[in-house]
Amino acid sequence: MSKYSHQNILETVPGHLQPYIIDQNYNRYSSQDQAVWRYIMRNNINFLSKHAHPSYLKGLEKTGISIDQIPDVEKMNELLDKMDWRAVVVNGFIPPAAFMEFQAHKILVISAEIRNIEHILYTPAPDIVHEAAGHAPIIADNTYAKYLQKFGEVGSKAMASKMDFEVYEAIRHLSIIKEYPDTSEDEIRKAETDLKNKIKANKIPSEATLLSRLHWWTVEYGLIGKPTNFKQYGAGLLSSVGESQHCLNPEVIKVPLSIRCVDYNYDITRMQPQLFVAEDWQHLIDVLDEFAATMCFQNGGVDALEKAKESKNVSTIEYSSGLQVSGILTKIRAGDQGELTYIQLSGPSALANQYKEIPGHGTDYHKDGFGSPVGKLYGCEKALEFFNPDCKVICVENGNKCFGI
Repeated sequence: MSKYSHQNILETVPGHLQPYIIDQNYNRYSSQDQAVWRYIMRNNINFLSKHAHPSYLKGLEKTGISIDQIPDVEKMNELLDKMDWRAVVVNGFIPPAAFMEFQAHKILVISAEIRNIEHILYTPAPDIVHEAAGHAPIIADNTYAKYLQKFGEVGSKAMASKMDFEVYEAIRHLSIIKEYPDTSEDEIRKAETDLKNKIKANKIPSEATLLSRLHWWTVEYGLIGKPTNFKQYGAGLLSSVGESQHCLNPEVIKVPLSIRCVDYNYDITRMQPQLFVAEDWQHLIDVLDEFAATMCFQNGGVDALEKAKESKNVSTIEYSSGLQVSGILTKIRAGDQGELTYIQLSGPSALANQYKEIPGHGTDYHKDGFGSPVGKLYGCEKALEFFNPDCKVICVENGNKCFGI
């Protein structure tokens, strides 16, 4: 069995991400599928040789992507390995948090599907054209590859909300039914209305929503250079004949990239009305760093915990001692001066250190949640983490209740 076979690559991926991965099953592609690939790639190469960043053409060769046939991901991995990256095949959409975590591990996620001939110029659904021919080539540039991985690391720590998930599901549903040739116009209209209503209801965008916009305007639809003289590098442009040509229309506004791009929402089902232009690859990293500095995982404290509580999603809380607790945060207590004094997680919870579960402290043991006091004990200038288990000197004794907790 090849080192780069589906099974061997699967075993190198963290266990909780493995269920998203499928075997490419290359023989599933029909002659029409191969013809769709050739048509798109020939048109793209002809157009993008003039309008894409120079890394694109070089990257196609470096990642084993040819014009003539749909790429075999196993063969791609032989070349990606030289860049310290890998690729895995998934079945269409996967949750945004999982997508980000794959990226953080230097793993490209590639959909097994290929668009049907009716949507040959553009499809809102993920397909192998977009994710292989769009995303893979540019990672041949070391600085851009660093940006992509760092984005995954930041994105996997972004605070999401229940509404984020509902919007994601609405986008996923609309994108899928648009790709099906037998879907009625009425079904599409209903799905579009549902998506618009969910986006409208999501009035206060979460960190995950804002970060998804930065990802969209850079990784997916980014331009590089100057607003009047630019090259295309975003995967959505590099994989769409229609979108890459539409980009050059003067009516598509070109805006210098800044952190303010997160204020612009996007519609995955339509061509973009404006695009953002980075000065160079380092500019991307600088904007990402600027946004990351505003996030909960960087700032911590009561405000960050309140956002975690409001999200009603599983969060990971890290104590100053390095202890990490994962679960759904349901209760926070603070003192008169606003200092944090107690946290409570409900439902299955787990304790870890450096993202490795502490033996005996998984969700089986903490199946009903986890709670603990935080900070300094009343009348003492010493934080709890600096005490050893024998705390009798300050009236805290193992097995006894204290301070009304």
